[in-house]
Amino acid sequence: MATTYGTPAAGSGYDRSKEVKEFDESKMGVKGLSDSGITSIPQFFIHPPETLGDLKTSSPPSTTIPVIDLSNFNSSTHRPKIIQQVKEAAKTWGFFQVINHRVPISVLDDTIAAIKAFHELPQGEKSKHYKREESRGVMYASNNDLYRTEAASWHDSLQVWLGPDPLEVEEIPEICRNEVVAWGVHATEVAEDVMELLSEGLGLEAGKFKELTFSKGKALVGHCYPYCPQPDLTVGITSHTDPGFITVLLQNHVPGLQVKHGDAWVDVKPLPGGLIINVGDFLQIVSNGDYSSVQHRVLANPYKEARISIVIFFNLSKWKGDGEYGPLPELLSPEKPRIYRDFTMGEFFENFYSKGIDSKSLIEKIKI
Repeated sequence: MATTYGTPAAGSGYDRSKEVKEFDESKMGVKGLSDSGITSIPQFFIHPPETLGDLKTSSPPSTTIPVIDLSNFNSSTHRPKIIQQVKEAAKTWGFFQVINHRVPISVLDDTIAAIKAFHELPQGEKSKHYKREESRGVMYASNNDLYRTEAASWHDSLQVWLGPDPLEVEEIPEICRNEVVAWGVHATEVAEDVMELLSEGLGLEAGKFKELTFSKGKALVGHCYPYCPQPDLTVGITSHTDPGFITVLLQNHVPGLQVKHGDAWVDVKPLPGGLIINVGDFLQIVSNGDYSSVQHRVLANPYKEARISIVIFFNLSKWKGDGEYGPLPELLSPEKPRIYRDFTMGEFFENFYSKGIDSKSLIEKIKI
């Protein structure tokens, strides 16, 4: 399939908004561009030098995010050690990988295969689901922030809101419907187990975060990062922190995820059977800074096989009676005063939907 998109010659009067609109209305996504056999990427995918300059700066291969074994999750003997490991990882890395989390490997494989199958549908079939309604239902699109960001990234996404409001299951594309629903259940169980450990790590009751409905608001996003012919000129997803409470990530074996640790970017190697957990901005605020959300990004994919990742973002569904949230009062004391002010649901969503993805922008706004 031929395309008119491409890098313009100098002084050619490039109209970015027109090119973006044409790409969006084509509903082909970057998978369609990649499959068409293009050898150069459209201009609006090219990132500025300050973004591209450090793409090659990654840490030594021996450095990796912590791996935590949950096989003794319910053991009174081993649980304190696991709590300490989770607490330390959430504080110093903001990311960790869990193994032996009680979800069968077959479920992980089936979920990845189903999301991959959706992205490999013929364009005419897939484009039926293409739309831009970010905060509800089901949305397939390329770059949820396409019209809000300065440079697009090389990925397509299928987004499914799983809570707090019940979803009409028939809205989910049939090719991945059963797997998406099942993964929502399994990922929530893992998230709630991890929330118990995070809660106890702060000295709170195990069920505190679940009681506060921090696992009820949830959106599943199935990303596809297809082959990119010029991976040095763009990214899969730009550096950002997640705005919510915690994120559960399932990925296939194609690499690309990097986490910022200190001044270095650390490659996150796909671990068979592993699930990645990361702290969101909301948890950093609620914990009054005890836990840290950290920057992460995905490099543009130089491999012929697509990278597939399935994330579920967890967040609260019931705001407090006064409509505000901030650091939990139980964690504050004269020795440890609050470092963030309370904020409203309106502030939270306005901050997210008014711009492209970024790092800790809400945290910066409410810091005292």
